[in-house]
Amino acid sequence: MDLLIWLIPLPPLLAFAAIVLFTNRSKALSHSLAIGAAGLSWLASMVVFFTAVGREELAKHPLGVDLKVNWLPLGDGAFKIGVQVDPLSAVILFFVAWTVLMIFVYSVGYHNFGQPAGDHDKPGLPPHGATVKVKGHGHQVPSVEPMYSRFFAMISLFAFGMFLLVVTDNLLTLYMAWEIMGLCSYLLIGFWYAKPSARDAAVKAFLTTRVGDMFMLLGMAALYKMTGTLNYQEILANPTVLEMLASQAAPVLGLSWAGLIGILIFMGTVGKSAQFPLHVWLPDAMEGPTPVSAMIHAATMVSAGVYLSIRFFPLISAGWDGGGALTPAMMTLAVVGAVTALFAATIAVAQNDIKRVLAYSTISQLGYMIAALGVGAYVAAAFHLVTHAFFKALLFLGSGSVIHGMEHGVLHTHQHIDPQDMQHMGGLRKKMPVTFWTFLAGGLALSGFPLVTAGFWSKDEILSGAFNGGHVWVFVILALAALLTAFYTARQITLTFLGQARSEAAEHASESRAVMTAPLVVLAFFAITAGWVGIPKAFPGLGGLVPNWFEEFVGEMLLVHGEAAHHSLVPLITSLVVALGGLALGWWVYRDVRAGQKDPLQKPLGPVYTLLQNKYYFDELYGATVVRFSRWVSEVFTDRWLDRGVIDGILHGIAAAGLWLGGVLRNGFDLPVINRFLGDTVVAGGTRKLGAETSKIQTGRLQQYMLMGLAVVLAASAIIYFFFVMA
Repeated sequence: MDLLIWLIPLPPLLAFAAIVLFTNRSKALSHSLAIGAAGLSWLASMVVFFTAVGREELAKHPLGVDLKVNWLPLGDGAFKIGVQVDPLSAVILFFVAWTVLMIFVYSVGYHNFGQPAGDHDKPGLPPHGATVKVKGHGHQVPSVEPMYSRFFAMISLFAFGMFLLVVTDNLLTLYMAWEIMGLCSYLLIGFWYAKPSARDAAVKAFLTTRVGDMFMLLGMAALYKMTGTLNYQEILANPTVLEMLASQAAPVLGLSWAGLIGILIFMGTVGKSAQFPLHVWLPDAMEGPTPVSAMIHAATMVSAGVYLSIRFFPLISAGWDGGGALTPAMMTLAVVGAVTALFAATIAVAQNDIKRVLAYSTISQLGYMIAALGVGAYVAAAFHLVTHAFFKALLFLGSGSVIHGMEHGVLHTHQHIDPQDMQHMGGLRKKMPVTFWTFLAGGLALSGFPLVTAGFWSKDEILSGAFNGGHVWVFVILALAALLTAFYTARQITLTFLGQARSEAAEHASESRAVMTAPLVVLAFFAITAGWVGIPKAFPGLGGLVPNWFEEFVGEMLLVHGEAAHHSLVPLITSLVVALGGLALGWWVYRDVRAGQKDPLQKPLGPVYTLLQNKYYFDELYGATVVRFSRWVSEVFTDRWLDRGVIDGILHGIAAAGLWLGGVLRNGFDLPVINRFLGDTVVAGGTRKLGAETSKIQTGRLQQYMLMGLAVVLAASAIIYFFFVMA
């Protein structure tokens, strides 16, 4: 079993290498290798998961910890790396394996049938109406096969990074997998690199997430300095180490080392999981192909960020007794998570791009999880991470199916509209029934529709954790965010699928092929049923009917449990009201929208709607401050002042001094001494005279040379005789 855990990440890595080296000209081999590798990792993950479920005291004795290898040599030994599967990594492994496999299968249909018929013979044409320059009108773009193979190679490497991150047993290997995913996100967001917007979005994502990663790296360095290890078991499962970190003061803001390191590591989550204020990259990541959006939002990138915070919750909560005042790190998580949840939900209300609505929804839901950790609702945060992965992967793949259907309508009608704009949709329920019902399942789960969806159970647990823990302000903010979530979800479903078609393209839309809709059905199943394993025992009517397996299983990870609070119906009633009320209100407001009609909220909200539609102008704010300052630093301070002024000035001064010194030496020493005295008088003149005199004896006569040779021999013989023999 230990060896099997090591092998889980390997197939996608081998698929990546094989596609890049050998199959970049074969579409069939490329996707076959990728899907086969994802299938092998899925199979191994399921074997490991069900083995882990049946193992007693798994938190104390994780799978795989006995098999470690020496990696980096150190002064007194070696840095060891290994794998481990405990309750947390087991449940993460479960949803990662399923969502990755479904996304890979879906990608075959997306890339083979996602473009309108007739566009397949246009080299390198991106889907979804992207404009590129082809040969004869600008520059040559690659042919279809290498682009297709490059996609499957990159998502295979992406999957390898996430699998490695989940099964590793230490923070250093996690950081390597973390950065592999950062690279893959850059390459895949900018996959359609002929589009300037895609290139810009890729750079934006890469640079923004690097900000969080820099702080995370500082936290890793501090943690290693204080403990001498980065192994999870040696730090996070060791009360002695945690107590030491919580009791020793760090030299920053009066924090303990646990608080400082916890906040620094959490900054990695802020970047990776797009939390406020580093949220700006995630909506622009929609420039990549839709399967990439699903990978980022459900299976890999942002899930990895929340997983990191959940994994290090024992450090973040070090010094917390399960009740009362939160630690500084926990308070930071609570504030950032709650603000992000509400902030992103308000923006999603005014977005018209079907994928951007889901992007801001992801930011908001991730804020839910972070806020849950901040108030100590550890199990609820992990639970919502799992359920969210299933229904958000479903929604993104469903949106890709909708866009695919709209593109066929655009091709049929030659109507020049944006196939991702929900204002041009409507009536797709009859045109795309499988997509509609599966998307509806995902939308209801996202909204927290009571009892029958996974999202209800995980959201209710978070609200209960905030309210019963005495953190009413977090509870109120998250409840408002849940109300807006239900509202914009109903808005999205109504504008997309219900009512009448608001464009000719929508009237001629068609259902996607089975290779795209089959993964939607599988994910819809989990979007409904994944929550049933976490029904709380105190839930009226259903509590105890189904064992709360998730809480019992993942709850083993906690060293300190929150205080048992008196159960209240307030969170439950709130969950019901905000979910049903938001869905009903969203449907009622948008039920009769006609073609060309403005958004019904635009008039009553006025400037507020414009503010929301423009995302609070955060991009413009960062452009006017951070970007402008960075350009000033690079162009004025660094280039003009430092490089050209200081460094070039010093170098040019040294060069001028060298020229001056060279002139002094030449005029004062070289010309009068070397050239004139030594050259003409002694060395050169003497050499010339010696050459002239000795040339006289070079007559060319052999007899003369022989006589001179004989004379030399006789002279040498005489010298030898008188000075050596006679002596």
